Amino acid sequence: MKVIDILNNTKKPLFTFELLPPLKGHTIEGIFKSTEKLMKYSPSYINITNHQNEVVYEDNGNGVIERKIVRKRPGTIGIAAALQYRFGIPAIPHLICGGMSDLEIENTLVELNFLGIDNVFALRGDPPVGEKRFVPCENGYTHSSEMVAQIERMNNGIYLDKTLKDPVKTNFCIGVAGYPEKHFESPNLDMDIINLKKKQDAGACYIVTQLFYDNNAYFSFVEKCRLAGITIPIIPGIKPFSRKAQLSLVPTTFSVDIPIDLCNQVELAKSNEEVKEIGINWSINQVKELLDKGVPGVHFYTIGSVDSVAQVVNECY
Repeated sequence: MKVIDILNNTKKPLFTFELLPPLKGHTIEGIFKSTEKLMKYSPSYINITNHQNEVVYEDNGNGVIERKIVRKRPGTIGIAAALQYRFGIPAIPHLICGGMSDLEIENTLVELNFLGIDNVFALRGDPPVGEKRFVPCENGYTHSSEMVAQIERMNNGIYLDKTLKDPVKTNFCIGVAGYPEKHFESPNLDMDIINLKKKQDAGACYIVTQLFYDNNAYFSFVEKCRLAGITIPIIPGIKPFSRKAQLSLVPTTFSVDIPIDLCNQVELAKSNEEVKEIGINWSINQVKELLDKGVPGVHFYTIGSVDSVAQVVNECY
């Protein structure tokens, strides 16, 4: 089932969550176990994150440093198919512009269509680890709105491969990301919202936000989006705090502010177990307020915090 249909037909806010593929050399069992912990709360769908290849520099033994491209996690197609067929709910692979040409994107979408996966989440993606700037590959895209437009063209039966005879129309529901505190590369929030509107105009069906810890940032963001003509659902993204080190890691990794009250509580904590409890309670208060305000659903980033997410959902849903 397509996400937009779930959103349009539900009588209560959705609970959804996001998983990180296992590292190369590991199995899918870890993801299955994480999913099983959350299935009793009836999630509406599962997202699977994606990252482009990383840049590493290795000494070849002759005193020469070689630049190599490595992939540390598998792609999302197989994982999405495995989750969808094992648990019987939509599994949504993230598609990223980074490292993919338009033809590679088309081929990926063809595979997903064959597998019966009709939801995708379109992202530009970050630069590879070790690189400061995002640079599209040859025949790739600089902005996710361009990928959204390609997916929408396929939904209308228009493929890059012009030799196809009577190509079928795909039926993808397209999700995109929004940033309540703006994308770190955007000069300001207003420009970021203009770019988000381009995603809607290209064919995006719904928005999931970057994580945040101040609900006022989300409410203000939604209001500005509506004034800018963005009408599609905007689902808030939440990630419970779990470690003291996240006080510095979260702002630099996700470009979000940490409210001073949360900072003070975490600073006073004597252990990461205390920080975890603080994070759970903070998220519970966030989610309860969001649900009271009538959000279409709450999307949880579970990386490193599946047990915390389970406690928050048990308390709020």
